[in-house]
Amino acid sequence: MKFGPITRKDKLGREIVLRNAEVSDGAALIEYMKVTAGETPYLIREPEEITLTPEQEESFIKSKIEDDKELMLIATIDGKHIGNCSLMRLGGYKRYSHRCDVAIALYKEYCGAGIGKIMLETVLDVARQCGYEQAELEVIADNENAIALYEKLGFREHGRFPDNMKYSDGTYVDAIWMMRKL
Repeated sequence: MKFGPITRKDKLGREIVLRNAEVSDGAALIEYMKVTAGETPYLIREPEEITLTPEQEESFIKSKIEDDKELMLIATIDGKHIGNCSLMRLGGYKRYSHRCDVAIALYKEYCGAGIGKIMLETVLDVARQCGYEQAELEVIADNENAIALYEKLGFREHGRFPDNMKYSDGTYVDAIWMMRKL
């Protein structure tokens, strides 16, 4: 969907511009995925597993722009991309039409300044306007900061996925399924 731009201020007083991803953002988003995957153990892919071509990413972005119930939200500071928050439907089935999935990631240097909260509140508001009745997400069980934010925004734990991810050192980590009514 088309969204924004709108401007908000983070905890440090910086202007955050929120807008939908544009096809021209494709290459930058691929780089963003690689960097953030290397900065945190909480995302599902290793940096080397991100093998999208710019054309594939551009096609994905175009599909989000054309869909009136999905959004790839980009956050920028001074024109620099700093994070994404997505709103996606859960399948194309009528019985799932009340549910949506949200996901978020920021470059590590921008975490802790309230930007994630701003982005999630925006996406949840859009989800409500789209007619979704509940928002869902999956979070790694030891990602305490993210869980605290989600709980602050009304998400509650409704289940766990034991050994959801296996790290290269052989250790496993659980994931938590969280949901909130809109």
